[in-house]
Amino acid sequence: MNILFCIAFAGFAYVNLNDKDSWLWVTIYMVAAIACGFAAFGTYFPMIYLIAIAFYMAFAVVLFFSKEGVLDWITKYKQESIVQSMQATKPYIEKTREFFGLLIISAALVINYIVAT
Repeated sequence: MNILFCIAFAGFAYVNLNDKDSWLWVTIYMVAAIACGFAAFGTYFPMIYLIAIAFYMAFAVVLFFSKEGVLDWITKYKQESIVQSMQATKPYIEKTREFFGLLIISAALVINYIVAT
């Protein structure tokens, strides 16, 4: 499973290279990709997982409650499709995608933390 996560997260990092905030998202995805890559070969870093999970979840909360964030997507925009186009031109779609990306990364790292401890 970690091999799949490693490849997926590295791919997500790659597609974020052209974003204006690529420095942030490439780093976020590559930390997860590297952690999952090590875990795939039996090397675990529980403290790194906890630090990353704390950061990712805090950032997810910010994206959820921010202006034009996930809460607005749910209430104001009636959960408009977030997969309509890869080029997100609406801030609430971009933030919602980022929010779910952070949840997926966090879930993978939680699984690795549980296995490691």
